[in-house]
Amino acid sequence: MIDFDPAGPFPELRQLRQSVIGRDWPAVAAFFAGLADPDDQTYAGALVSEIDGSEDFLRSVAESERSPLARALYGNRLIVVGWNIRSALRAQHVSREQFAAFHDHLRQAERVLIDVTAEEPGNAVAWVGRLKTCRGLQLGLPEARRRYDRLSRHTPYVYNAQGSLVQQLCEKWGGSDEQVHAFGLECLRRGPDGSLGALALLEAHLEIGLERGQVGAHLQRPDVRAEIDEAAARSVRHPAFRAGGYRAVTAHNLFALVYSKMGEHAVAAEHFRAVGDHGSSFYWDYFGDDEVTAFETERAKARKAAGQ
Repeated sequence: MIDFDPAGPFPELRQLRQSVIGRDWPAVAAFFAGLADPDDQTYAGALVSEIDGSEDFLRSVAESERSPLARALYGNRLIVVGWNIRSALRAQHVSREQFAAFHDHLRQAERVLIDVTAEEPGNAVAWVGRLKTCRGLQLGLPEARRRYDRLSRHTPYVYNAQGSLVQQLCEKWGGSDEQVHAFGLECLRRGPDGSLGALALLEAHLEIGLERGQVGAHLQRPDVRAEIDEAAARSVRHPAFRAGGYRAVTAHNLFALVYSKMGEHAVAAEHFRAVGDHGSSFYWDYFGDDEVTAFETERAKARKAAGQ
């Protein structure tokens, strides 16, 4: 059975979720203290922010403990609550009341997170949140880039930060195909080999194709295909890639999706094998009735092409 639970492959993340639900702050703090990699930190932070009802617990800890971690987690939870109120619909389909509540939650989050980034300029969890508030509050592309650059001076190449800026640079949020593509290439070619920077380029190409309504045709262009192959060589196929990192499942899911939509099903098969029954990446939702069906459909084509 296909599992899209972000904690699914990782027992320790399932325990982290239970610690939050059980309001066990010492256990939560100890877990994050053991994470050295910023991509793992932001992955775990995103997991906590999606736990229904966790805002009361996180607010109480943020107020009593005053730790940067507690406030960063609380700020990110406020963002998720606000975005859920807004919904994922295009702006013309969101009511005035929804927008008011959405912006109120984002302003609350911004007040919390701005203090965290002042105290800890390299706090990736807090800066990722501030990139999201920037987009939601429509503070503009220059401010989004400023925030990304501020984080990058202290903690470079954070996947969640790059993915958030990819969204900001899309045409639907005020950017353009040229801007989002240039940033994707920047992430790919400036990041160290084996890093997740390549994923920003994949997401940029998916967004460009989706905006045009021609994902397959866009990905099949020879120049785009060459960039995707370069991205694979510099990330998931590189010896320095952290196959055990929390984002490895995300990375292989993105490559499986992109190669599938490119029509390269045999190539996609290697990435499907890498993730087993674990789905990831919100992009699957765009290509079927639901993410599980889309994943299963493309995996079946990949297995057939690979003679499995």
